[in-house]
Amino acid sequence: MPTGSDCAPLQRAQMRWRWSAGPPTLPRDKRSALPRVGAYLYNAHSRRQETLAAASIRGVESQGMICSELELGLGEDHTGIIVLPEDAPLGEPLSDYLGDTILDLELTPNRLDCLSMLGVAHEVAALTGGKVREPEIQYAESGPPVGERVSISIAHPDLCHRYTATVIDGVRIGPSPQWLQDRLTRAGLRPISNVVDVTNFVMLEYNQPLHAFDLDTVKEATVIVRRAGPGEKLTTLDGVDRDLTTDNLVIADANDPIGLGGVIGGANSEIGSYTSTVLLESANFNASNNRETATSMGLRTEATLRFEKGLRPELAPMALRRATALIQEVAGGTVAPGFIDVYPEPPDSPPTVTLTTRRLKQSLGMDVGLEQAQSALDLLGFACTTTPDSLVVTIPWWRNDVNIEDDLVEEVIRVIGYDAVPTVMLSTPIPFHSRTQAITLRDDIKDLLVAGGMQEIINYPLASSELLERIGLNDSAAPAMRIANPMSSTHEFLRPTLQAGLLTILAANQSNGTGPFRLFEAGRVFLPRSGDLPDEAETVAGVLAGRRGGVSWLADPGSDGDMDFYDAKGIVELLLDRWDIGASWELGEHPVYQPGRCAVVKSGSTVLGYVGEIHPSIKERFDLNSGGVAGFELDLRALLSALPESERRFESLPRFPVATRDLALVLPVDVPAGRVTELILRNRLIQRAELFDIYSGDNLAPGTKSLAFHVHLQAADRTLTNEEVDKSVDGLLRNLEREVGATLRSQG
Repeated sequence: MPTGSDCAPLQRAQMRWRWSAGPPTLPRDKRSALPRVGAYLYNAHSRRQETLAAASIRGVESQGMICSELELGLGEDHTGIIVLPEDAPLGEPLSDYLGDTILDLELTPNRLDCLSMLGVAHEVAALTGGKVREPEIQYAESGPPVGERVSISIAHPDLCHRYTATVIDGVRIGPSPQWLQDRLTRAGLRPISNVVDVTNFVMLEYNQPLHAFDLDTVKEATVIVRRAGPGEKLTTLDGVDRDLTTDNLVIADANDPIGLGGVIGGANSEIGSYTSTVLLESANFNASNNRETATSMGLRTEATLRFEKGLRPELAPMALRRATALIQEVAGGTVAPGFIDVYPEPPDSPPTVTLTTRRLKQSLGMDVGLEQAQSALDLLGFACTTTPDSLVVTIPWWRNDVNIEDDLVEEVIRVIGYDAVPTVMLSTPIPFHSRTQAITLRDDIKDLLVAGGMQEIINYPLASSELLERIGLNDSAAPAMRIANPMSSTHEFLRPTLQAGLLTILAANQSNGTGPFRLFEAGRVFLPRSGDLPDEAETVAGVLAGRRGGVSWLADPGSDGDMDFYDAKGIVELLLDRWDIGASWELGEHPVYQPGRCAVVKSGSTVLGYVGEIHPSIKERFDLNSGGVAGFELDLRALLSALPESERRFESLPRFPVATRDLALVLPVDVPAGRVTELILRNRLIQRAELFDIYSGDNLAPGTKSLAFHVHLQAADRTLTNEEVDKSVDGLLRNLEREVGATLRSQG
């Protein structure tokens, strides 16, 4: 009987009281349950548990109440009081008479077998050394064979691996026997009718979901397991009209869907009081497709809980025969001889896994003999064949989680006991962790950028189609690679550049502050390769925006401009100088950067990366402020290959003075200043050359320009004379004229 508690007293006006001026009235020789004062009952009106308190009804003291199944928590019936069988013992607590042992299990996702009574029974048998008695399946058959009664085919065997069915004629639909209702209620399921209750009970018993159709509603007695057609609809048992797609697997008759495979049945073929002929289905469906269908429709049923974890196909006919026998027992009827079994790709033999003593020793650190291992597996229901140094283990039908040798090792030690595993030292020393040169270079670059005033950010390696379109890199000719199973539309493509994420973060920060902003990220980008996996390139990229010196009351607002190409170039030069990488700067083109303000950085013929100012159209798409935004992106693999082979050597500071000459050179307009600087530095006495002026216009021939350089000449062992300096400059001018057509405009 329910026990008392400290809840608030029950309001008798809200309960379905059955006491009048005297004791409760029951038919003669009928027995019921009597909760006394203090019992904890369910109030159907307030829909909560409350404590029964004493009360006076029509002047009579009430010390108890006769209740319905709902109020006692034994069922859903609230139409009248519960009436117990005539042999119910008087005065005995209700929990002793109707109570049962209920196991509340907390399972890991891989232990699908323990969602069934037989699966738990095998675990208990392994612990106690007992034997599992599976239900005996016997039933009478008569009439035409089932193959003549119904036609079943599988149009898409990739989504339905096996489909079995029987036909039962002359069933009588009604309430289930009390024992069946009690079993379902205690397992948390609501009894519906005898046929439907059997399918639910067998699912709890064997773990195999089943479904019963009214065969008279199945057009042409034909069942086709297929993908749904475009625009098809199905009203499911919950009364919801559902739009189907070609990704959904349906059970259909000759014309229309009658069920959603492995998820829920259709209202057009449900079992009702009028049903006399039942088509009973037991099938095996694709786990992934079942999960996707259930998720897309927001349907989480007991069937999907099992199918989405991957049931074994050999389970289908076993559960089918068990359910057929029970339906005949509780609902009567005659069973058509045989059963239909459509199995497009049956395996040649049951699945087996080989377990070796070597793997047992290697995994557990202890010696486990084959006899001991076989004994443990026998207790769990595995069948074993012995070889000299291994066991060939046949996996039973209820275990879908055992697929490799290590799974068997776990099963063996579960039975033996984890406490038996000894504590042993590792067989070999832990390997010394040696960082690769690439990782070292990446970490050093990050440290150097932070020391240079930049801030590191970390973005997801996945991007949306909309983000790639904003950066201008979702070109149909070379699209970014889309992952096969994106979790959301915002994480759909592998990023081909770091700049998309950097500009997104920059835009978010600009909306909350004035800067300056100096952001960088080091990570992988994924460059598409035709017919292959993407090229994963380690990259470092950065963006700079805002005023170069920030906002200060000490500075004139107009004295310091926004950061531009040369700020980004300076950051890159800082990195290159750190590792003594000689690089050239050439006019380049890149979809992220503005034409004419983009440079490609090269070391010899190797492209190290790009530096430039962000294209105005891209700035507009990211809603960036109107000020300048510069950026860079470098390939760490190219930087690694450009590192000097020899280490740096120390050179003493010069002891002798520097001689300086200013040279203004006239040369063709298409000659880069970097090329001229390179030629100047080839002279053995010239230590440094600085470009300080560029001019074109009046007093110069069309197609020419003037470049002015500070040239610093110095010798390590002596002070240069004017004659040596002049001779060196003359030789330099002759070399420039020969190489790039330069002439001297002026000299200082």
